[in-house]
Amino acid sequence: MRMYDIIMKKRNGGELSKQEIDFFIDGYTKGEIPDYQVSALMMAIYFQKMSERETCDLTMAMAKSGDLLDLSRIKGIKVDKHSTGGVGDKTSLALIPMVASCGIPVAKMSGRGLGHTGGTIDKLESFPGFSTALTTEQFIHNVNTVGAAIMGQTADLAPADKKLYALRDVTATVDNMSLIASSIMSKKLAAGADAIVLDVKTGSGAFMKEERDAKALAREMVKIGKNAGRNTIAVISDMDQPLGFAVGNALEVKEAIETLRGNGPDDFTELCLTLGSRMLMAGGAAGNAEEAKEKLQRVIADGSALKKLAEFVEAQGGDKEAVYDTDRLPKASIVCQVPSPQEGYIGHIACDEVGICSLILGGGRETKESRIDLSVGIVLQKKVGDFVSKGEALAVIHANDKGKLKEAEKRFLAACSITRTAPVKKPFIKEIIV
Repeated sequence: MRMYDIIMKKRNGGELSKQEIDFFIDGYTKGEIPDYQVSALMMAIYFQKMSERETCDLTMAMAKSGDLLDLSRIKGIKVDKHSTGGVGDKTSLALIPMVASCGIPVAKMSGRGLGHTGGTIDKLESFPGFSTALTTEQFIHNVNTVGAAIMGQTADLAPADKKLYALRDVTATVDNMSLIASSIMSKKLAAGADAIVLDVKTGSGAFMKEERDAKALAREMVKIGKNAGRNTIAVISDMDQPLGFAVGNALEVKEAIETLRGNGPDDFTELCLTLGSRMLMAGGAAGNAEEAKEKLQRVIADGSALKKLAEFVEAQGGDKEAVYDTDRLPKASIVCQVPSPQEGYIGHIACDEVGICSLILGGGRETKESRIDLSVGIVLQKKVGDFVSKGEALAVIHANDKGKLKEAEKRFLAACSITRTAPVKKPFIKEIIV
């Protein structure tokens, strides 16, 4: 078998066999096939696309290119959740203890953020001492005893995806539905969960700006999961404005804790209940969405979800007292309100721009080597559709540098549009694909 023939076959619109896909993934992972040939194949795939069968075979080849995590020693049905990312997306911080409190084990691998704000691991490191550097033995032990654990992604998990993504990133071949779906799902399948719930974002702060593209991606990933024998569900949710009010690592942790106390923002609470209900159903803890939501609301009301977060943090070396006293979390030295220049209704918030404001303050990474300031960020005081008076606070900025504060304030004001009439309210949950 020759790589030249595989490239030409796909260039001419042919369908690659499982053997041909396995050959190029195996050879590229081992360094036997050069970047320039794989770049040519990626471009051929970009233009000629892939069939459902090809996409599934590509996903499985990437999943099997490294370690496959064996979670068979964890009792019960293991359910994982993945988000395509957005601004203020702190969902795992509240969702994991909620679901674990209902008896569904959550064994999750997460990464660090590159861009607007930190990833789940960065946010959790707001708890002093918290670590995701667990061995597989510790990881399994924590899930069996606490009900939940988060481990940093290992270098041996779907290494083919890491190599392919880096190549696609510099050859303008990222934006292809089959390649995006296989990249996400190869890691999820390698991580060993029995069921996968996907939170696919759409809007100005999402990777998929258009709703139709988000739905197409969700359908593709659900198909891949089911073809691989995993119960897979996708929820399409809005990211046309930040999720909740807080954007920034420790600030988002505080908001997640407030949500577990029953005081969370409406949109964030709705998302946690929607995703959580699907996780409980997939795990066999509820027969329908209403029953599942009632169970999740109960563990918030009786305090067991908050207690579960404290147990989870303590089990991974973190300061559990910070769950009950959030003043122990990192705090910025400067806290400043952003007053509204006029009165009216918030017509639109450019979500991605709010994320960039957090990045400017130091809350995200511009490169892999960047150090995140866990204390900084923005807390919105108004969301789309809210009325604001002139001089009233639109947001509160948490900063450690006056120059960065001014730059973020200017950019935030430019991201907000204020109108005379209230905008039409759009549904937050767009669709659930099963």
